[in-house]
Amino acid sequence: MKNYKIKILLILGLVFSFSCEDYLDVAPDAVIDEEVVFSTFKNAQGFVEEMYALVVSYEQQSHTFQDFLLGDDGFVDRPTKASGDIDAGRFNSVITDNFCYLNNHYGAIYGSTGNNSANVENTNAFNKQRPGLYDGSLHGIRKANIVIENVENRDLMVNATQAEKDVILGQAYFFRAFFHNEIMKFWGRYPYIDEVLIDDYNLARPDTYKEVALKANEDYIKAIELLPVDWDQESYGQLTLGENMGRLTKGTAYAFQGKNLLLAASPLMKGNNVSISTYDYDIELCDMAVEAFSGILQLADQGRYALASWENYDEVFWKSLTPGSWPGSTEFIFAATGGSQGQATRFMASGVNKAIHTNSAGYEVISPTHNFIHNNFGMANGLSIEDDLSGNYGPSLYNPNEPFANRDPRFYKWHIIDGDVIDAGAEDSNHVTAQLWFESSSQKGFHRSTGAENIKVKNNTGYMWTKFYPKVDGKYHTRWNPIISQYTGVRMHMRLTDVYLMYAEALHASKGATTAPASYNLTAEGAINLLRSRAGIPNVNVNIVGDSNKFMDELRRERAVELSYEAHRWVDIRRWGLAHLDKYRRKLALDFPQDRSSFTETLLVDRICEFPKHYWLPFPAEQTQIYEGFPQNPGW
Repeated sequence: MKNYKIKILLILGLVFSFSCEDYLDVAPDAVIDEEVVFSTFKNAQGFVEEMYALVVSYEQQSHTFQDFLLGDDGFVDRPTKASGDIDAGRFNSVITDNFCYLNNHYGAIYGSTGNNSANVENTNAFNKQRPGLYDGSLHGIRKANIVIENVENRDLMVNATQAEKDVILGQAYFFRAFFHNEIMKFWGRYPYIDEVLIDDYNLARPDTYKEVALKANEDYIKAIELLPVDWDQESYGQLTLGENMGRLTKGTAYAFQGKNLLLAASPLMKGNNVSISTYDYDIELCDMAVEAFSGILQLADQGRYALASWENYDEVFWKSLTPGSWPGSTEFIFAATGGSQGQATRFMASGVNKAIHTNSAGYEVISPTHNFIHNNFGMANGLSIEDDLSGNYGPSLYNPNEPFANRDPRFYKWHIIDGDVIDAGAEDSNHVTAQLWFESSSQKGFHRSTGAENIKVKNNTGYMWTKFYPKVDGKYHTRWNPIISQYTGVRMHMRLTDVYLMYAEALHASKGATTAPASYNLTAEGAINLLRSRAGIPNVNVNIVGDSNKFMDELRRERAVELSYEAHRWVDIRRWGLAHLDKYRRKLALDFPQDRSSFTETLLVDRICEFPKHYWLPFPAEQTQIYEGFPQNPGW
């Protein structure tokens, strides 16, 4: 008879509050046998909910909150961070960095008694807060298989209704697929583990990413069949009424089913590390992805989800309506469970110089790179800067001598630029403004002058980003206007805007920009224009729509803007087969003197990225030496 340690009180909904670490300190453990664990819905759900705690929060992982943007979008002036290791091509250092969400925490897997394993039972003050992605995903897969074995195969839930059995199994099937996908995004093809492994086992790596994705797809289909549309409308959901926002639903499963298929269809995965062509997708998988995304979009049409309005867009990212509650608004689909308010606060301020928001030291800033902003955040006419300057689409709005003028409204909404008023009444009614001008060859300066005080802190790129940073009644949170603790910023694993973007990408790759599928009456062009209309910019230019490759570029640019600073970028530029190109390797700053008489792009780092070596993280050597049939990723 097998025994399991279970957090009995998880069913009370505490896993979805933003005090998860407090819960883990106080919830009692009980070692009980499997017949007891799976005899009732309450006990079985307690076991299932430990899988929610194993979902990695990229933005709040472990100790470091200022290093979760790993693509061409962010720069941290500390090369020993994980992003610095990725820039330098030191991927073996990435997977041993205890302060990175990608940390495998292999000590827990290979029997080490060290305290670097970030799992729900760890007592390490830093790492217990979050699981490492590899470690947590393997724990989650095992837990899912235990549930499926005991509920479906052994039918141990004798004291539960059919609906209760269904939702337990639906969550288990979802998590088995989801945790495989989390590993696959960073390490590539991986054995699909669909049984509880005991003692010796030999799991060969599959030949292609596609075959693993198709197995995950089968689990997502089962999850869709078994999960509810809304927990609050189910009898078992009444136990946690009002606290069910973060629980798995049909919509969640549809969204991740589509994402799994789109990633498998993407150029990197289709090329299977042999070749890569950025516009070459697996059409069969794209069609399957469109069908999946259609499922959740139909639920949106029925009122289950909705795109946030421009006026209420902050509610998606940080403007939680009550302290400690989930943000996400009507776009929320899935996120990791919360940490402490302190963790959330540090994450929310990670793009803003600390002299603005606090007197304390010790936290780096993620500076948005000029290349990412310049290449993606375009003009008020809806064009990229490159297309605006080309003269092919009408009069140009971009003036290189006034690069902050006439830009896409999202540029201003999510960035602080030189001259912006940060606090319009701080310290004797003197305005506090952002002065991000270049000072010398060795340092760029943010300056704030109020009375006799003059504070200077380093600014690396000429911008700050504020997507998760509170701004109320025209005033940002500052140390003079301390409002940040009233809100809780969360980076979601999935929100509705992402669904529209992925739907458009899969549909365009399969059928083009202007053809709707049989399953849902929306074209790829229409999906993108919904998002542009919300921001108040024109539809995609008709000449761009008519050029297949050009429209794909525009669709990807829209994705970069809408999902900016949400930790999707590194996955995207790899799956599109672009990460090794100069445009995506070179991280730039924008330098200018105080009078803005000139603007100069300055190289911060030229990333080391070779195809296929730097497209996948390596497995530690011991992982590939356990048995035959588990080859290392190419180049390692």
